[in-house]
Amino acid sequence: MLKHAPSLLFILLLSSACKTGERVYYPVIPTRAADQDRVYPYSAAVRIGDAVFLSGDIGIDPSTGLPPPNPVDEARQLLDQYEATLARIDMSMDDLIQVQVYCSDLSQYDSFNKEYLSRFKGEDRPARAFIGTGPLLFNACFEMVGVAVQR
Repeated sequence: MLKHAPSLLFILLLSSACKTGERVYYPVIPTRAADQDRVYPYSAAVRIGDAVFLSGDIGIDPSTGLPPPNPVDEARQLLDQYEATLARIDMSMDDLIQVQVYCSDLSQYDSFNKEYLSRFKGEDRPARAFIGTGPLLFNACFEMVGVAVQR
């Protein structure tokens, strides 16, 4: 039973938030002028009560519209974008409680972790899965999905 406690806690949190919270949708804000009129088929984040569900994001260089060629730069860009999305809703990386990182090249595990760890204060970090995948959109190396709860 204890091995399932984190999953059960997450389900209870989600259930409680969905019953009591109004939904607020945060649209994607394009980073490139060329994409200003683009219609995105998803929200950047959805708040339900105190919980915020963040869409999958990849690190996109605003000047090219593509991921940086270096995986370390891509990880940095991805995490910068995540911090910006959280800041729009008065949250920070320290509010994340669960993260899933999808990676098309598992040899980049350590380089991602170095940048990722630099984004958190202290020892409190979200639960996380690091999942190997096939190709990601725009040949990105990383994609990240998360859940945050307002502290």
